[in-house]
Amino acid sequence: MNNLIKRTLTGILFVAVVAGCVLYNSYSLLALFSIVTVAALWEFYSLMEKTGKADIEKVVHCFGGFLLVVAFFMYASTDYGTSVFIPYIIWFLYLFISQLYLKKENPLQNWAYTILGHIYIALPFGLLGMMPFFDDKTYQSVLPFAFFVFIWINDTGAYIVGITFGRHRLFERISPKKSWEGFFGGLVLSVATAAVFYYYFSSTLNLYEWIGMSLVTVIFGTWGDLTESLIKRTINIKDSGSVLPGHGGVLDRFDSVLLAAPACMIYFALLNLIR
Repeated sequence: MNNLIKRTLTGILFVAVVAGCVLYNSYSLLALFSIVTVAALWEFYSLMEKTGKADIEKVVHCFGGFLLVVAFFMYASTDYGTSVFIPYIIWFLYLFISQLYLKKENPLQNWAYTILGHIYIALPFGLLGMMPFFDDKTYQSVLPFAFFVFIWINDTGAYIVGITFGRHRLFERISPKKSWEGFFGGLVLSVATAAVFYYYFSSTLNLYEWIGMSLVTVIFGTWGDLTESLIKRTINIKDSGSVLPGHGGVLDRFDSVLLAAPACMIYFALLNLIR
């Protein structure tokens, strides 16, 4: 029971912080995504070092992830153009040149795991930071807010329906507790939530576009969850960290985001082409 209370309180605080930062203004959103990116990269690189195959300069490369998130945000919200990526490109050059002088035992693994962390974590949060500027350079908090709401509603619905009715395993080799019943339960609730967003924000997206966004978020969010589960199962750990009491690490809380965010940005790009 104590663990349930701890998990519930942490969950409420987590939702409040994320929702508050997204809704307040663009800079609070940038601050949130920057902190989460650095924390998630730190967890990821620490896990990779535990495999014994990598020796990563975590401070430098977590800072590189921060630079990428800021660059995407600046590119979407200002008129500076591609020059905003120059600091990140400097980091990229350092990544390769530094291995010539550091004399690490496994430079190939260091490069591979470092770049994997940026592709898997920093790039999705960078793209997510562009979401509020989907139509123009005016900040629209409703899109990233809806994105997180769809993920939360899906997680809650999948858990409740899965616990109550789950019989058929969704991906037993990777995540034995997930069921098809839970997946569709979360999906239906997310689509219903999309209809609510349409009722209040019909000027942002039409009904079918809101439903499409919810479907993309749920489907790719589920794959994102399973991908992180595969990483943890491969290196034989239960949680990515312990920073969030009752919930594990930062990666455990944002795993759905890491595939859903790029997929949603592709979805929005396609909408622009269709309109």
